[in-house]
This record gives sequence, C-alpha cells and structure tokens, in this order.
Amino acid sequence: MSPWLLLLLALVSASALFAMLFAVARRIDNYGVVDVVWSAGFAPVAVLYGLLAPGDPVRRMLITIMAGLWSLRLGFYLGRRVLGHHPVEDGRYQQLRRDWAANFAPKMFFFFQAQALLLVALSAPFLLAAANPAGRLHALEYAGFTLWVVALAGETLADAQLAAFKRDPANRGRVCDRGLWHYSRHPNYFFEWLVWVAFALFALASSWGWVALYCPALMLFFLLKVTGIGYTESQLLRSKGEAFRAYQQRTSAFVPWFPKKNP
Repeated sequence: MSPWLLLLLALVSASALFAMLFAVARRIDNYGVVDVVWSAGFAPVAVLYGLLAPGDPVRRMLITIMAGLWSLRLGFYLGRRVLGHHPVEDGRYQQLRRDWAANFAPKMFFFFQAQALLLVALSAPFLLAAANPAGRLHALEYAGFTLWVVALAGETLADAQLAAFKRDPANRGRVCDRGLWHYSRHPNYFFEWLVWVAFALFALASSWGWVALYCPALMLFFLLKVTGIGYTESQLLRSKGEAFRAYQQRTSAFVPWFPKKNP
C-alpha cells in the first residue's frame, strides 16, 4: 500500500480510537487514560505499517518490534500508574478542568483529537523505515537499533528504580536519588528522548529519512518545556519542599552526570 494511504489510514483510525476513548474517559470521569492509550497506540500503528508498507520484510519486522516493544512497555507502565490512582485524576487534567471550566467537554474532545494527530505525526520514522525496499540493513539502522536497546533498557531501569523507591514506606516524603536518579533528576525522560533519537537514526537510512529528525526535536521540546520537567518539578517542589530544592541544586536536570559536591 502507498505510504500516503497508510498515513491517511493511520490518521482516520487514530481519530476514531480517540473519539471512543473520549467517551470512555467521560464515563469513568478520568481523562488521564489518554496518556495510557497515546503511549500504547504507537504499537498498532507500527503493526499497520509493518503489515502493509511496501518495504523490505526484514526491516518492516524489525522496526515494528522496536516500536511495539517500546510502546507497549510505556503504555503498561502508565496504565498501572493511572489505574493505581483512579478515581484520582492526574494533576494536569485537574488543572485543565479548571482552565476550561466554561466549555470543558468540547475543548477536551479536541484535545483528544490533537493527541491522535500527534501520535500519527510522530509515527513518521516507522513508516519511512517500513517503506524502505533496500535488501540489506544500513550501518545507520544497526546504530539506531543499538541505541534503541540502550535507551529502552535505561528507561525501564529508571522506572523500576523509582517504583521500588516509592514502594518502601520508609521513603515517604523523601526524594529518590538512587541509581540513575543519583545522576539525573529525570533519567526516564532522558532515555525516552534517546528512544526517539534511535528511531530517527534508524529512519535516516531510508529515502526522505531526514524528515524523521523532527520527532526527537519535538519530543525534546515537550520534555523540556511543556509537559515534562517543568510541570513535574513544580509538583515535586510543592510536595517535597526543600528536600527537592536541594536535589535540584546538586543533580543534573536531564543528561545524567556526576552530582555537584558543594552546590
């Protein structure tokens, strides 16, 4: 199938899915489920490209596995967190309820549709790679796959270390500064960004692959300026106070690095 038709099919499917999800979110009164489905939604899109794109079968299978494993792991992780706190909604959506109180339902519906559009826009590396007919893997694809392994392992480890820290009652009210969190305040975000760098690197071996470079750039913008570090740290400053402020002063915000000895 033509890549353009595949892109259109993915967009229509994602739009329908998020319209149904909006109805579910209204019914359970928890709009945080959009984060779970958005993360897990890359897996079926990658499968769609892997099955119907005109590229080399081995490459299609490889990029589908890469995208699918990353997507399902993140979706499962977020799903446990959202369901674990239900019916309490994530603070971002509580704030949107206040900001959009005058016209909440239609604005939230369009917010869900924007997530569908963003999902498909960020799936470009998968489509470009799946449409590549070359018979042999390129050095850039080997490099992209290697980086993906490292990034996925780092993100999984960071999430596991944070979850283990939170499970210990002795750590209530404390700041996690163990493992990877000793070297970065947000190692999960850093390795998440590296996943997108890996996808773009893999896509660079394909025709028009340079187009995929906007994906890690866009994710970096979101993580640094929109829903990532800024929002998370404002929440932590409210809940942890001076303990987190001291952690900020000695620990790198994003890229893992040795902490300052005398901040």
